[in-house]
Amino acid sequence: MKSHFTGTTAFKSFSQMVGIGIKKATKMSSRNPIEMIVAILILSSFSYFYLFNLARTSDIFSGTVTRLYPTSVYASLQSTTFSQVDRAVENSIPKNAVKVNVHQILVSDPKGVLNHQTLSSVLRFQHKAENEIYVPDGTTTRQFAFNKDLCYKTSLPTQNNSDSNDKACFTKAVTDIWPTEKSLQADKDIRSTLEAHLETTQEVFGDLELKSTYASSITLTYAFNATGDYREHLVDLWKHKVATLPAGELVSLFNTGSQESLFTWVFIVTRNVVFRIRELIELADNIDIIVILLGYIMMISTFISLYLNMHKMGSRYTLATAVVFNGFFAFMAALLTVRALGVDVYPVVLAEAIPFLAVTIGFERHVKLTKRVFQYSKEVPLTKQDIRTTVMRAVDAVALPIARDCFMEIIVLVLGAKSGISGLKEFCLLSAILLAYDFISMFTWYTAVLALKLELLRIRAINTTLGNTKQDSTHTNTGYVRRTIIKAFSDDHAVSNVEQKAEVLVIGRVKLLMIVGFVIMHTFKFCTTFQSTGPQVNVQDPHIATILSQLLDQHKVSAQALSPLVVQVFPPLPFHVAPTSKQFVPLAISRPFETLADTFTVYIQHPVISKWLTVALFVSLFLNTYLFNVAKQPNQTEELSQSEKQVDTSGSTATETTTVVALPPHPVPVKQYTHLPSSGVIRPLEECLALIRTPELLEDEEVITLVQAGKMASYALEKVLGDFQRAVSIRRSLISRSSMTKTLETSALPLENYYYDKVMGTCCENVIGYMPIPVGIAGPMNIDGDMIHIPMATTEGCLVASTARGCKAINAGGGAVTIVTADGMTRGPCVEFPSILRAAACKQWVEQEGSEVVMKAFNSTSRFARLRKLKVALAGKLVFIRFSTTTGDAMGMNMISKGCEKALSVITEYFPDMQIISLSGNYCTDKKPAAINWIEGRGKSVVSEAIIPGDVVQKVLKTTVPDLVELNISKNLIGSAMAGSVGGFNAHAANVLTTIYIATGQDPAQNVESSNCITLMKAVNDGKDLHISCTMPSIEVGTIGGGTILPPQQSMLDMLGVRGPHPTEPGKNSQRLARIICAAVMAGELSLCAALAAGHLVTAHMAHNRGTQAPASNAAPASISNAAPASNAAEPGTCIRS
Repeated sequence: MKSHFTGTTAFKSFSQMVGIGIKKATKMSSRNPIEMIVAILILSSFSYFYLFNLARTSDIFSGTVTRLYPTSVYASLQSTTFSQVDRAVENSIPKNAVKVNVHQILVSDPKGVLNHQTLSSVLRFQHKAENEIYVPDGTTTRQFAFNKDLCYKTSLPTQNNSDSNDKACFTKAVTDIWPTEKSLQADKDIRSTLEAHLETTQEVFGDLELKSTYASSITLTYAFNATGDYREHLVDLWKHKVATLPAGELVSLFNTGSQESLFTWVFIVTRNVVFRIRELIELADNIDIIVILLGYIMMISTFISLYLNMHKMGSRYTLATAVVFNGFFAFMAALLTVRALGVDVYPVVLAEAIPFLAVTIGFERHVKLTKRVFQYSKEVPLTKQDIRTTVMRAVDAVALPIARDCFMEIIVLVLGAKSGISGLKEFCLLSAILLAYDFISMFTWYTAVLALKLELLRIRAINTTLGNTKQDSTHTNTGYVRRTIIKAFSDDHAVSNVEQKAEVLVIGRVKLLMIVGFVIMHTFKFCTTFQSTGPQVNVQDPHIATILSQLLDQHKVSAQALSPLVVQVFPPLPFHVAPTSKQFVPLAISRPFETLADTFTVYIQHPVISKWLTVALFVSLFLNTYLFNVAKQPNQTEELSQSEKQVDTSGSTATETTTVVALPPHPVPVKQYTHLPSSGVIRPLEECLALIRTPELLEDEEVITLVQAGKMASYALEKVLGDFQRAVSIRRSLISRSSMTKTLETSALPLENYYYDKVMGTCCENVIGYMPIPVGIAGPMNIDGDMIHIPMATTEGCLVASTARGCKAINAGGGAVTIVTADGMTRGPCVEFPSILRAAACKQWVEQEGSEVVMKAFNSTSRFARLRKLKVALAGKLVFIRFSTTTGDAMGMNMISKGCEKALSVITEYFPDMQIISLSGNYCTDKKPAAINWIEGRGKSVVSEAIIPGDVVQKVLKTTVPDLVELNISKNLIGSAMAGSVGGFNAHAANVLTTIYIATGQDPAQNVESSNCITLMKAVNDGKDLHISCTMPSIEVGTIGGGTILPPQQSMLDMLGVRGPHPTEPGKNSQRLARIICAAVMAGELSLCAALAAGHLVTAHMAHNRGTQAPASNAAPASISNAAPASNAAEPGTCIRS
């Protein structure tokens, strides 16, 4: 019963969250429809250009008609030859296998390639491909080239690399015969050179005829180290860059069609598609052909049904076309997402999947929403309607049923994606993502289109009424452009023809059953659509077989010989030699113009992109003209109001006529009306209750009345009002009026311009404002070789300045060195057993044979949480289990709590009589002083040290090394021991740590255990210099989550260089922050101990921490001169007088 209740509550919470998201998206779209439409069009245009750029490397867009797919071969540890691997079993290859990608570049010329000019061009091209093409693009990340980073390196020296100790890239190219262009030019007998390198020649040159010194092509073979997803991604980027290189001495086949005419381009695509369909029909079974044919028939029927349904509701073509574009935008976004996830969707699979995608996604959701919008629009005349309210009502009525259906379909598709069946897996994943994007765009793009259409219909109705009211010709001449647009967005059919039929669930259920049946049919292999890959690269070809044999031989003698080898052979990238022409203009002048011309060609003259740009230009022209005409609407409204007054005096009939148009043509903006302070009219409670679902129509005082009457919850104002700052202001007034002093409403606590959207649901509840705290900077301090400025948020005078003095002294000694000795956040649940025997049995099981079971269960709850240690203790029948785990860059309390719940549930399976007392049994221990944190550590365990020269101790710290050592022993060690301190063997570690916690968004309450610190000082180098160290075993910090999501705190983390998760090594940013804190604490310890040793502490605080205004000398920067100040003046940057 309890689990059922929990599941129901979780479902309600999820539904509520989805509903809030839909409501916000719809509110934004209906309020600013044109802006939303333009934003979606811009994003979709970027998606289209990116996908089209990728498609340029597909042979569908080139002159070829035969498609070859990559072939994978596999060699185990004992194998002496490769065996071909099918796509269906690629996932069964061992994870430790070395993966090599073989890419070839085929340079062809029917006239022959064995001439100095062509060979020189190939050598220059090869040098560029191997050394000058860097991936990925951009300057913020490291870039990689083939020769330096991407190639598969062997231990065998090549002809170009005789040093046996240097690893060489595996290539088969012209450089194996002529290493440089200079050696080629010096070769006067190409035929003799080819005969001297006969084996290499046969591998590089195609259709070789030595007698006539002729070869039709050159094959450049490159082997890439593709072990790991990131390296494989870099190889794909390199291949794409090479395939789309601008035309030069060698021209890529993928670029040859960029300057073709539209008819030639369409002919090439059509021819390739026809040939591809013919190949698929020859390879496919009859059942597959029937399934695909039925899919296309159903797709066509779906589109026809869409246009017919929209036509019945009063739209000729605009809404149906908007729905189609909605699906197209979702399709492009889904393709980009699938590509980002590293899933290959082959063109054959995509061609077969498109009809099923259209049927799977369907358009019934859009039809249902449109019906409901027109149904509510009919209830009130268009001239009196608030379009936004109409759209919001319709969305509220259908959003959750639509979301439920989409969620169920996505679940089925995800299960299909988990099937592992090649082809079906990609289709189901693409369909699930496409369905999610279609759902999102429906409540953004399509909702904006609906709102815009209703707005245009309303304007048309107003203009029609104006024409009937005023008989002069000024209203009949509304402008051809605007009349054209309104006609395009309207229809001759009346909106009142919308059928008032009850919504039925038959369509949704039938479609869900179709999806389930489709997945089952492919799971049990009743048909094989989406699974054919077409012809593959022939690895039995002598040239390719030789390369594979050489790769295997070199792998057997490499350092990775103990790992199996997987080689994927890709079809060659076709290039041809550009026709020769005389160069009349120097290259330095011609190349910039050629680059500009290429850009112009791609984005202006391209047969597809140029049409998009033209359409965008006309759409922009029409919209701007329309908006210009709409801007005149208020003047027409004023004229209408004057005419109504005149007609109203003529008789009752005229009065009835004008009543229809007596309202303004456009409602006054809600916020401007409700926030007018001069109105002074507060409606009765009953009227306010009627408007509770549209809180933007309520004034602040009316909202306060509703809360005081118990009709609205004070804690939920943000959710109800949708305006965070307004909610905070109203709550502030409520609390002030009910408080004893009634001063809060007019107090100096800041209210405006804060990030309440970030706070809500994460950082604070019942918010009434925010508390500004001064932030100072200590340093910069040399920490592990980096000069770091330390942010400190505090109201304690002298603290920042004192820490800055410690930073200066440490910098003078060469800086601080830090080390992280342990990293593990802890949680200690408390469980109980019927007897101590059962408790002891559980302890033994957890510590021994059950540790792996508990660890597996714990680690399954998060990508980052990894259980490192378990410590179990007994207290009678009670068992305390202390989980210690890494949590990435998060502080990790929520993460580890989730893991503990899962681990305890697994332990319960082995010990059913175990009772969970508390998820946190104070054995963690969190936010309380505890010896276990001091001994075992919690969070990050960090040690820092520094050596301060003796002269710096005297000049900067104004004391001596022996005095500091003696003070530290007497105060920090003996004094703390006398007090029975646990982890408090320091001067004021909590002071510095807490200021950094507040500045960087950490949990200040955790300073209790995080401030555990022992400060040690010792005279070194014959007693001349001072060695200081701080050991802090339980620093609890994170760089994501909690207060780190607030922009001011994020800016401090940005300054430290540790904001957010570390891109490559999770946990490094939070460890770096802990190091900085430990070093800063050491600076504060050094300065305070020096002040105590010199007797300056009280004097400094009385002089600088008691005044009403800080002296001017305190504002001096922390980086000061080494010269000693005057005897009675404070040292700049500190509060310590000399």
